[in-house]
Order: sequence, then structure tokens, then C-alpha cells
Amino acid sequence: MDAVTGSKGLRHAALGLASSVVIGVSSTAPAYAMAATLGLLVAVVGVHAPGVLVLSFVPMLFIAVAFRELNSVDPDCGTTFTWATRAFGPYVGWMGGWGIVAADVIVMASLAEIAGRYVFLLLGLDRAAGSTVAVTPVGVLFIAVLTWVCYRGIQISARVQMVLLVVELAVLVLFSVVAVVRVYTGHAPAGAMHPSAGWFNPFTGSAGTLADSFLLSVFIYWGWDCALSVNEETKDSSRTPGLAGVASTGLLVAIFTVVSSAAVAFAGPDFVAGHSTDVLAALSAQVLGTGPGKLLLLCVLTSAAASALTTILPTARATLSMASFGALPATLARIHPRHLTPTASTVIMGAVSAVFFVGLSSVSANVLADSAAAVGLMIAFYYGLTGFACAWFFRGQLRSSARNLLVQGLLPALGGAALLLAFVLSIHSYLPVDSSATSLWGMGGIFVIGAAALALGVPVMFLVRGALPAFFKGATLPRGTAADLVGASRPAEEPALPLGAPRLPGHAVTAND
Repeated sequence: MDAVTGSKGLRHAALGLASSVVIGVSSTAPAYAMAATLGLLVAVVGVHAPGVLVLSFVPMLFIAVAFRELNSVDPDCGTTFTWATRAFGPYVGWMGGWGIVAADVIVMASLAEIAGRYVFLLLGLDRAAGSTVAVTPVGVLFIAVLTWVCYRGIQISARVQMVLLVVELAVLVLFSVVAVVRVYTGHAPAGAMHPSAGWFNPFTGSAGTLADSFLLSVFIYWGWDCALSVNEETKDSSRTPGLAGVASTGLLVAIFTVVSSAAVAFAGPDFVAGHSTDVLAALSAQVLGTGPGKLLLLCVLTSAAASALTTILPTARATLSMASFGALPATLARIHPRHLTPTASTVIMGAVSAVFFVGLSSVSANVLADSAAAVGLMIAFYYGLTGFACAWFFRGQLRSSARNLLVQGLLPALGGAALLLAFVLSIHSYLPVDSSATSLWGMGGIFVIGAAALALGVPVMFLVRGALPAFFKGATLPRGTAADLVGASRPAEEPALPLGAPRLPGHAVTAND
């Protein structure tokens, strides 16, 4: 029996709530995020890192609410691209889609490097782990394998993510419990500390310190929106993905708070800050012992794998949606007739990520590190844009109830304002040369890479407009409000229109191989 497909040809109702939450949490990569960022965060705010992580959760929750509300009336896998186009028009929407793609491609290079290095660390080959020549081909193979998994089907991807996430969370819980037990039984290093309520007060430093720590936290939380990117493949697509996104942020704040508190309590802030490049690797043997400590290395590796898998998924679906509405070439809207996954979009995402990774690796490790940090600019851009798009899209019904005013207007707007502030502060923080591992044209490498990645989208957009003018004239995805979509959506089983055919608001198309 043929699988039921949605408006773009994707597999309909393939995921449930549990699978969607797994995708949302996996995409954030808790172990990888902690390994790469906790030391930097502690270096800025010391023992108050758990408090900053709790505070930073608030705007993430507001943005998750914005995603949920927008998805409830327009469950489209283009997410920010689609919703920002409806709210602000084709040019703003196209740049929102570009922000998603740029962020995902850049972070894939960092994930591939982490994966390649940790494979060698697990095998005890420390010298190879520090060699770009050895790590790069393993990282490319890592990208290729995960691209193949995504190509094979959303259900296979979800099952793989479930296994990876179970391993990741089990090891993080084990690490946290053992670390805290050793602290309270006197078997921790000399710098160990008992956690206190004061650790959860983030307002002890200057405004600049709080701003810098917030920027780091934006990167730590990024990724839960992947649960919304697979909305057209989820049961009850107007409700389940939004619920999964909000649930994912709640689980993440709990994970980050527990792990950060345990790490700081066991080793002390000086040790954690002094090993900012990879805190978990530095603590693995101390907390769990030499042999079992390998579990923590495996945890970071599985985290990177799960995150890479859930980075390919939303990018392929964002470009699929953009192509379906005529904002990108129609080739990117092709769907595999049996696997019901984006074909060209998935393969091209994997190929571009591999080329970008090899290119950065061939330049220097410092450039690769700066590129990962530069992702924060793209995250703040498209998350903030989504918050504002929600408030504007629902503007016609904000006065109808207190609930609408709060969850469709006030909270999304506040989340958008917080992310806009993070975007501005990122520019201020990363512009100086000494803010980055590299300098380019007298500016910090992080700023240059992030700004260039976003700015590149402008000429590309105008090139696309010359070839595909219909989208930019509002013919394929018209600007409007939530009220315009009432009654305009069609059942998921309705046959899709051929490419180029006129469509109603909310109507996408399918292009099969």
C-alpha cells in the first residue's frame, strides 16, 4: 500500500510526539553543547553558569511559543521562511530561509570535526585526534553516512536519533550523579564545591558580562526548532510539532542545569574555565575513571552524530519548501518516490557541508573554531525574526482574548526583542580583533564569518529573483495574516498541484523524481 503523503510529497504522519521531542532535543546536542561551550560560559560568569542557563531559557521558551502558534495555523516545513514571508513579504522571508541554511551548513563543519576527533580519542589515538590530515577524511565520511540516513527516510532517521539520544542522556545522567556523589563524599579534587542557591542568580556581574554569557547560551539552546521542521511528517501536524518544540526547551534547561552544576561542583570554576575547548573530555577520567570515562567521549560523539543528523533534516526541508513556493530552483523540491524524502535538497546539503568543512579545515583550526562561534549571529537573526513574524502575523486577533494577546503577541515579541538584542550584542562583542582566534581585515574572524554568511544571502537572493520572479511578486506565497489562512488549508491527502500552477495561500507543490 502506498504511503500517504502531504502537500509536498513527504511521508504523512510518520512521527509522533515522542519522536518529535527526540528530534528537538537531539538537534540541540546537549553533550556537544556542554563540551564546547560550558567552559567559555564559566570563564565569563563563574559558578553562576547554571543561573545564566536558566535565565537564557526564558527567551528560548518565548520563541518556542512563537513557533508553536505559527505552526498551529500553517504547519509548513519551511518554518521561518514561510512564516516570515507571510508576515513581512518575500524578501524578508527569503533571508529568513537563508539564515537557517547558512547556520546549518556552518555548524556541520564543527560537528564533523568533533566527530572525527572523538573517533580517534575513543580508540586511544590521541596524536591522530590532533591531526587535521587524519580527522578531515573521517569527518567527511561522517557527513556522508548521516546524509545517507536522512535520504533513506524520516522514520529511519528518527529511530537512529532515539538510540543516539538514549546513549547520550544516560551517560550525562551517570556523569552528573557520580560527580555530585564524589563531591559530597569527599572524593572530588581540591577545587570541588558544594552547589548553592546563589549559583542560580545570574545578575551578579556587569551588564556586559551578562550579555556575553547570554550570547553563549543562545548557541547552547539552538536546535530544538528541528521538531517544527518535520511538521509535515508528524501526526496532528498543527499541534504535535509545536508541543514538541516547547517540551524540548523544557527538557533542555533541565539537562543543562544539572550537567553544568555537577561539572562546576566537581572540578571548580577555574578548572572548567581552563579547559574551555572540551570540558567533558577533561573531566571524563576524573569523574568516571579511565575505562568508564570513555563513555563520556562516546556520549559527545553520539551527540555530534545526532545533531548532524537533525541539522541535515531541517535544511533539506527548508530548501524543499523554498523550492515548492518557487523561491529556489524546482530541482530542490524533488521527493524520492519510495523513501518520501527530499532528494536533491538532502544530497546537496551533505555535499555543500562536506566541501565547506574541507575548505575550513585546510585553512586552519582557528578559522574552523571561529566559524562555529559565528553561528550565533544566524541563530539570533532567524529566531528573532520568527518571534516578530508571529506577533505581526496574528496582529488582527490579539485583542480577541487575553490568551491571544499573551501567547501570540507579547511573548513572541519579547522573545524576538531578546534575540535582536543578542544579535546587536554579538556584533559589538565579535567586532574587535581580540574577540576571535583569527583576524580578517582588522576585525574579529567570528564577526567577519557571521556577517559575510548573512550578507552573501543578499546577492544570491537577487540572482534568484531574476530567474524566479513569481515568488518575489507574491504570486506563490502571498503576504497576509492568520485570518487569511482560515478555511484556505486543504487536507493532507489532496493531490498536489504541478509546479508552476496557481495555488491558494498555504498551498505548496510536489515534484517527484
